[in-house]
Amino acid sequence: MANWVTASVTGRPPLPALLAAVSAAGYRASPMAEDPRQAHAGAAAAEDAEQARLRRDLLLAAGLALPVVLMEMGGHLFPALHHAIARHIGMHTAWMLQALLTTLVLALPGRRFHAGGLPALLRGAPDMDSLVAVGTLAAWGYSMVATFAPGLLPAGTAHVYFEAAAVIVTLILLGRWLEARARGRTSAAIRQLLDLQPPTARLRRAGGSVEVALAQVRPGDLLEVRPGERVPVDGEVVEGRSYVDESMLTGEPMPVPRTAGDRVTGGTVNQDGLLVLRATAVGADTVLARIVALVQAAQAGKLPIQALVDKVTAWFVPAVLAAAALTFVVWLAFGPRPALGLALVNAVAVLIVACPCAMGLATPTSILAGTGRGASLGLLFRKGVALQQLAGARVVALDKTGTLTEGRPHLVAIETAPGFDRDTVLAKVAAVETASEHPLARALVAAAQAAGLALEPVRDFAAVPGCGAHAMAGGVRVHVGAERYLHRLGVDPAPFAGRARRFANAGRTPLYAVIDGRLAALLVLADTLKPDSAAAVRALRAQGLKVAMVSGDDGRTARAIAAQLGIDEVIADVLPEGKARHVRGLRERHGPVAFVGDGINDAPALAEADVGIAIGGGTDIAIEAAGVVLMSGSPRGVPNAIALSRATLRNIRQNLFWAFAYNTALVPVAAGVLYPAFGLLLSPVLAAGAMALSSLFVLGNALRLRRFRPPL
Repeated sequence: MANWVTASVTGRPPLPALLAAVSAAGYRASPMAEDPRQAHAGAAAAEDAEQARLRRDLLLAAGLALPVVLMEMGGHLFPALHHAIARHIGMHTAWMLQALLTTLVLALPGRRFHAGGLPALLRGAPDMDSLVAVGTLAAWGYSMVATFAPGLLPAGTAHVYFEAAAVIVTLILLGRWLEARARGRTSAAIRQLLDLQPPTARLRRAGGSVEVALAQVRPGDLLEVRPGERVPVDGEVVEGRSYVDESMLTGEPMPVPRTAGDRVTGGTVNQDGLLVLRATAVGADTVLARIVALVQAAQAGKLPIQALVDKVTAWFVPAVLAAAALTFVVWLAFGPRPALGLALVNAVAVLIVACPCAMGLATPTSILAGTGRGASLGLLFRKGVALQQLAGARVVALDKTGTLTEGRPHLVAIETAPGFDRDTVLAKVAAVETASEHPLARALVAAAQAAGLALEPVRDFAAVPGCGAHAMAGGVRVHVGAERYLHRLGVDPAPFAGRARRFANAGRTPLYAVIDGRLAALLVLADTLKPDSAAAVRALRAQGLKVAMVSGDDGRTARAIAAQLGIDEVIADVLPEGKARHVRGLRERHGPVAFVGDGINDAPALAEADVGIAIGGGTDIAIEAAGVVLMSGSPRGVPNAIALSRATLRNIRQNLFWAFAYNTALVPVAAGVLYPAFGLLLSPVLAAGAMALSSLFVLGNALRLRRFRPPL
């Protein structure tokens, strides 16, 4: 098991007091670097150093244990070797050599088990190292008495078990070295993400450009990115035109066009044109750094199923100690001669074979592998618990605009009321919407700009979530919004009701403009479905899930879109606070709910759902409220995330079944229940090998998640 972990602390305790508290609990601690590259480099260096120490200790233990095994076990297997040892050096001298070599094994490479396990035992919180320490010291102590003070033992019981203690340490070190190597492979996804960011950037200055270390870049700096180079930091393009490959972050295979005014993300690859960008986020504030932080937070989190495992393990270790003690007493009282030796051997075998390393590895290794694979697919689990909750979802509710549709609607028609001019209405409406983040607002602004209309400055802007917005423009109050907004304002939509209904039935979105308290115009916007929306809905239904759409749009528009996609249930005309209420209703009718959205008005529903899934291109508040983030912005990430979560939970259950079944089956065998009928005993050496094999099985099974293939 790893001898280092990372931890986050709530509040702001003084660092010296925090380090002192950790030290008082029996551990060592040091502060992590704030820069994600430095922090992960430090963690990776600690991991590599631990791997090197384990390899060194393993080689030393194996070198010292081999002569012990040859002298003791070799003599039993090959009588000629036994006679040669007895004739040339004598059995007592051989025992003394074994005592020396085994003492070195326990004192040098085996010290890690005693240094951690014995204090934990004395604190009343025995762990896996405690079992190893007690077992090996018992075998070594008994053998030392048999070697140097045999008169203290009953007649016929002076036997040595040095090879058991030495080989147990060697085999467990082998298992832990392989575990450390496997952990390094599971955290490779984070290293690959960090490696996406180049170490330097080309800073534009008067008269040319100069290459500087990335740490020297500040927000506002102008940077040049040549074809084939990685974008160093998040920024906004100010000059140039190119295609940018974002597949390493979003999973989207096709490069996307980027020109002046577009945003680019650090770590992506500029394809074929020179770009000049203004840095907007550097260091820990970049998208790449936040992704790494999300993955690390998810990997550090515990699933509800892990809490159960921890409780079982907390009871299991004391139970094993009790079982070993009972085994010793029963064999001592009822076993055949030499009872004391058999009692010791079987008690040690129980301690070693029951060491619950596999139980401790079952969940964390699967989380590491699952979240790491998710990161490589553009699926970020912000919280480890989302892995388990998403696997249990029974209904997926999706927002429409920006989730199932492109979120880039365009104005297709304006119908004005008598006394109002089309361009005047559009100019005033667009002026109000310049302050809004909603996709429909951006479409209205774009339409006015395309028509070359001058937009007046506005004041007293206010958004009414789920309804619309209003402001003072050109000295008059302008309201823009859905039909429900008109009812709230006391304005009758009847003059446009029939035409609005026809547009809505065709899947378009009708909005109304009210100027100075009078109904001024009907504005009709159309949004196109994302190419993957229909395939995503089909995949969700193929996974046995019910699919619902919860939208603030007009009911007729929402139902028209749902009919095109094959969605089971439509909930429309919903205010933001109503979305959360409808999520609760879906849960009551169908079971656990996963909600997918991207806007500010989706945040309450994302927080209310059992699992919130945010589209990566959405707003920060939506992403913060979600448990899962789809970096690609494509709805196909929803069935992929659900499939990955189910695969991870299935992997954890397989690991736990193996770990518990293994311990349940082998503890009685180690205790000797087969001896009366079949004369079979499980030696401590075989018990150590079986324990290591169990841990390696769990690790190998978890690593299969790195080959997970998404359904879409």
